Amino acid sequence: MLRLLKFILLLIIVIGASVGTTMWFTSRDSAPGAPAAAQTAGQTVQAAPPMVPSPIFAELDPFTVTLYGETRNRILYTAITLRLGDEASRKQITDYMPEVRDRILKVLSAQQLPLIQTPEGRQALADALKATLARPFAAQLPGPQVADVLFTAFVVQ
Repeated sequence: MLRLLKFILLLIIVIGASVGTTMWFTSRDSAPGAPAAAQTAGQTVQAAPPMVPSPIFAELDPFTVTLYGETRNRILYTAITLRLGDEASRKQITDYMPEVRDRILKVLSAQQLPLIQTPEGRQALADALKATLARPFAAQLPGPQVADVLFTAFVVQ
């Protein structure tokens, strides 16, 4: 009985020492050159995390395009989401949606089947769509800020 009591007491001391040591290490400032006044007052000096703006996306309805080949024709089905630079660009894309879809359809229908089946070809297609959509829709407006063209579906049949 006395052995069990000593064992439990020893276990409580070890757990208490472990918790105390953990609290002491986590409450210390990890920066080696921090001012001593901040350390003695118990204050921790932390750098503020950088503010990352929320991404702005514009999801477009899927596109179905016929790709004409030498031996036979294929169908390209793709869904596209645009990553935009600001809210004004999202509003401009939404306001000019018929023209946006027309520009995208023209670029998609001009593609060659062997090229878009490779990762490099898909990246070139995304870059071409980005350049096409960055052009102004009206003479007095700047073009939308298209940061990236994302393919959320890409099927060739």
